[in-house]
Amino acid sequence: MRLYLLALNPTDSVTDGFLPAAARLGLDVTVLTDCPDLHRRAYAGRDFAPEVLECEVRDFREVVSLVSRHHTPDAVFSNSDHLQTQTALAAEYFGLPAKDWKAALRAKDKGQLRRHLTAAGADAVWSAELAPGQDPAELDPPFPCVVKPREGVASEDVTLVADAAELALRCREIQHRRAGATLVVEEFLDGRLYTLETLGDGRRRHVLGGFRTTLSPPPHFIEEALEFLPGHPQAVLDQVLGQLDALGVGLGACHTEFVLQPDGRARLIEVNYRAIGDQCDLMLAELLDIPLFEHILAVHLGRPLPEDLTERCAAVGRRARNQAVCADRAGTLTAAPGPYDEQRDGVRLAYRPLRTVGERHEHYRTNRDYLGVIWAVGTDQAAVDASVARFTAANTWEITP
Repeated sequence: MRLYLLALNPTDSVTDGFLPAAARLGLDVTVLTDCPDLHRRAYAGRDFAPEVLECEVRDFREVVSLVSRHHTPDAVFSNSDHLQTQTALAAEYFGLPAKDWKAALRAKDKGQLRRHLTAAGADAVWSAELAPGQDPAELDPPFPCVVKPREGVASEDVTLVADAAELALRCREIQHRRAGATLVVEEFLDGRLYTLETLGDGRRRHVLGGFRTTLSPPPHFIEEALEFLPGHPQAVLDQVLGQLDALGVGLGACHTEFVLQPDGRARLIEVNYRAIGDQCDLMLAELLDIPLFEHILAVHLGRPLPEDLTERCAAVGRRARNQAVCADRAGTLTAAPGPYDEQRDGVRLAYRPLRTVGERHEHYRTNRDYLGVIWAVGTDQAAVDASVARFTAANTWEITP
């Protein structure tokens, strides 16, 4: 059976998650990407050997054309934020299990997400789009408000602004970095940030759990740490699932971010119609003790999930923490630990670097500032947190300007 996997840059989710899972499922894999050399280097020396073909994967027509000239597909899949709509359209063209491309588009386009939820009566958040060259003064938003790229990811260029002057300044800065980009300006939704992780097989959508997220201080929104929650209160869960229903989210993995406000309202921040990243997916597979990546691929092959998956995940007795090590300045990384794994006092800890010593980077004030990710799984949250704190204290990350 042939799996076509659409990707941009290689990621841990692909290299350590989906490709090994595909091998365990007995799938032959063809990676379609616009940067084939990066992928070939990433997979060199691995047990699996996916075929890598160059393709303009942001254009579904190019994907359909290449696949139709190559091996007959049994599944077309991507875990990239940027490629969900294209993947859904290509899978649908070949008559394969596919996400609703309209739902994928609503999730990716933050302006469309707000419009659709409002029209469906699911939630109404003040939101407006700012086209290139448009004066932000025309919008008259409620302050404070948030400005962000309409199709951005990883908190990049997302900022809280206090007044009209600051809004105009931030919009100019972002559009200078992102020539031609449309921005979204929207009401600031204050509250504690949480996530909901779901997986659907086209028949039923299962809840895998969620996370409580710690953010950096405003005006930026860097995810610094995530603590696993096996379940949310039913009233909160019903609200979030209702909004996902309104968007059309069903088949496949979905990582949803929302804030819980003091009045009990769960308000969506964004919907990422793919599995959670930044090592959280690898951590989730371990703490839930399920073949998560195989399950995700299987639904794109038309196979059903276990009927009791939601119940099994809700009953899990393990706890977990995922914590990023963030750069606090621009410069060259001159000292940092390498990959590390440890089993100690009932806690499994892993550290994976995201930058190599010698790399120089600007200070982005986004998730791109991550130097590495520490995650730990155990049966006691205090022991898990202590394990992460111990590893952090025992190691040094140095940046030379």
